[in-house]
Amino acid sequence: MKGTNVSTPAGFILLGFSDQPQLEMVLLPVISVIYILTLMGNTAIIVVSYLNPKLHTPMYFFLSNLSFLDLCFTTSVVPQMLWNLKGPEKTISYTGCVIQLYIALGLGSTECILLTVMAYDRFSAICRPLHYGIIMHPKLLWQLASVAWISSFVGSTVQTILVFQLPLCSHHTMDDFMCEAPALIKIACVDTTFLENELSIASVLYVVIPLGLILVSYGCIVRSVLRIKSAEGRRKAFGTCGSHMIVVLLFFGTLISVYIQPNSKYTQKHSKLLTLFYTVVTPSLNPLIYTLRNKEAKWALKRLLTSDLR
Repeated sequence: MKGTNVSTPAGFILLGFSDQPQLEMVLLPVISVIYILTLMGNTAIIVVSYLNPKLHTPMYFFLSNLSFLDLCFTTSVVPQMLWNLKGPEKTISYTGCVIQLYIALGLGSTECILLTVMAYDRFSAICRPLHYGIIMHPKLLWQLASVAWISSFVGSTVQTILVFQLPLCSHHTMDDFMCEAPALIKIACVDTTFLENELSIASVLYVVIPLGLILVSYGCIVRSVLRIKSAEGRRKAFGTCGSHMIVVLLFFGTLISVYIQPNSKYTQKHSKLLTLFYTVVTPSLNPLIYTLRNKEAKWALKRLLTSDLR
């Protein structure tokens, strides 16, 4: 146990991109702009979905949840990241690290489940159109959303407690720009096999299984759409699912690259950029993807901007 500090540390040093100062100079203004766009875009989705009666549908109910989630996710990471990018000192307090890890794990898991629920919603709309209103009733919407949020934060609580029970090496230096479980495990001075196995199980529960269910749902959707004789009908059906599939590919693609792929020099070298993508870039793209590919959302947003929501 030599070189360990079992007592609670005052804080952590986040190396981030300190080995690439030129990149940091570029990231500071770029991430600032992306963060502002994320706040504006996701807030607009929530406001429009709430104020416009035509968007009081299951799809926009879950999309509002996703937008609120993205607002919380980026706000838990970006302000602290920008503070560290602007100066040589790149630190985070122990309490701040605990809170950031807890929120990041909880919201990341919630997004995986929400995207799965949204895939089920699209499956019901296309494969069971006559029963869609009965299946996706308001009570079920709240139940599905509650399960997504509660189950994810229960899992996050367990993982956060396990991670911060590890005796940490005295330097408390993490090669990352935020507090993440893999980075914290690397600075532990004990055998972390149990925790690594636990995180692998959590990754299967919150990443692999949801992605599998999404793919199964879209397999059924594609089969049903191909049975539609009208080309216009097929195009409309695929159009309602296209936005969701783009978001799924962006989010799960980067998440799997960081958490599921085996450790390698390539993965370790590029994991920070991939983490940056799904924590900063993807939340800013979600409102853009959904509004650009949906006429109702564009129309409602236009009315919001012109203050004509009657």
